[in-house]
Amino acid sequence: MLPLAVFTTYGLVTQVTGGHLAGAYFVTTVAMLFTAYSYANMVRAYPAAGSAYTYTQKAFGSHLGFLTGWALLLDYLVLPLLNYLIIGLYLNQAFPAVPAWVFIVISVVLVTLLNVIGITLVSSANLALVGVQLVFIVVFVIVGIAYASGQSTAPNLLEPFAGANSTVGNIMAGSAYLALAFLGFDAISTLSEEAKNAKRSIPRAIVLCTLIGGLIFIIVSYVAGIVFPDYAHFKNADTASLEVMTRIGGAALYAFFTAAYIAGSFASVITSQASVSRILYAMGRDGQLPRRVFAAVHPRFKTPWLGIVIVGVVGLLGAVFLSLDFVASIINFGALVAFSFVNLSVIKHFIIDRKERGTAAVFKYIVAPAVGFAMTVWLWTSLSMTALVTGIIWVVIGLIILLVVTRGFSRKPPVMDFSEEDPAPLLEGATPTEALAAETAD
Repeated sequence: MLPLAVFTTYGLVTQVTGGHLAGAYFVTTVAMLFTAYSYANMVRAYPAAGSAYTYTQKAFGSHLGFLTGWALLLDYLVLPLLNYLIIGLYLNQAFPAVPAWVFIVISVVLVTLLNVIGITLVSSANLALVGVQLVFIVVFVIVGIAYASGQSTAPNLLEPFAGANSTVGNIMAGSAYLALAFLGFDAISTLSEEAKNAKRSIPRAIVLCTLIGGLIFIIVSYVAGIVFPDYAHFKNADTASLEVMTRIGGAALYAFFTAAYIAGSFASVITSQASVSRILYAMGRDGQLPRRVFAAVHPRFKTPWLGIVIVGVVGLLGAVFLSLDFVASIINFGALVAFSFVNLSVIKHFIIDRKERGTAAVFKYIVAPAVGFAMTVWLWTSLSMTALVTGIIWVVIGLIILLVVTRGFSRKPPVMDFSEEDPAPLLEGATPTEALAAETAD
C-alpha cells in the first residue's frame, strides 16, 4: 500500500466516475474495512497463517483453497507488469522524444538482471521511499488548498464526492478499479509469529492500516478533484496526475512528483518480481508447475532464474501491448475474488464450524463479513466485461491444473506456498538438477 497509489488510476477512474474519484475511494475504503475486519477475525483463529488462500483452505477445503490461491496468483503476476507500464508512461511524459517502450525494455532488463544476481532493496530503502511519498502528499495538499483558495470562483466542495452527473453505477464502476490501491494490508498477517500478542496487535494493525491508507487516498483524491474539476479535458487519462501537478505547482511540483512516483514504482517492481518468482519456484518444486522450468536454480546466484526471466518477459510484453485500464482491472479481479472468500471463510469457520452464538457473534461473524462479501462481489461484478472474461479464463486454467495434479480430485492438491521464500541452497558439488532431485526426494 503505497501513499501515491492514488495516482496510478487517477485519470482513468476520475473519468469513469464523472469527476467523483473521492466518492469512489470512500466506497472502496468502506468495503476494504469490512474485509480487513474479516482478515482480523481469521488471524485470531489462525495466528500463524496469513493469506486468503490459507483461510479459504482451512474453511472450505484444499481444492477451493487452491483455486482462491490461483486467483490471488494473478495479482502477483500482473503487479510487475503494472509497474513497468507506469514507469514507461510517466518517463515518456517527462522525455517525450523517447518512446515509452524504450523505458519499459530498459527497466525490465535492469530489474530482471538485479533479481537474477540476487540484489534486492532492503527494508530501510523501501521505508525511505514511503517517507518521501508522505512528504510529497503533505506538500501536495498544502499547495492544492492554496491554489483552490486563490481562485476567483469558489470550488464546489462536494463535487469530488457526488454531484449532478454522478450515479451509483459510475461510482461503483470506478470503485472496482481502486481495490488495487489497498493490496498489501493483508500482508500484515504474515508477521503473526514475530508480533507480541499477535491475536490482538495483528488484527488491530490490519484494520488501522486499511483505515489510514483509505483516508490518505480520499484526502488526496479530494484535493485533486477540487483543483482540477474539468476532468473531461485531460490530455492523457493515463498520466493525468501530471497535469494536476503542473496546474497547481508548476515545473517544481511536476518534477518532485515524477521522481517520487517513478522511484516508488521501481522499488515496487523489484520486490514484486522477486516475490512472484519465488512463489512460482515453490509451485514448481511441489509439482504444480513444470519443475525443470520454475524450480530451476541458478548454479552461481542461487536464485530461481528461469522464473525471474519468465516474469520479466510477461511484464515486458504486457506493458508494451496492454492498456493501463485493462491491467488495473485484471489485478482487481484476483484481489476481489480472494477478498470475497475471506469474508465467507469467517462465516464458515465461526458460525458453522465453531457454532458461535449470541448478539456479538451475529454482528462479528455474520453481519460484518456478509456486508464485506456483498460489497466486494458488487465491486467484482462492476469490472469491465473484458476483465471478467480474462479472469474467468485464468480460473479455468487453474481448474485444469487442479484436475491434473489431483488426478480428477481423487487426492488433495499440494500446498500452495505464498511465503515468497528463497530457494534452498544447492547441495555442495551438485548440479541444479541433482539438487532439485535430492530436495524433492526429501
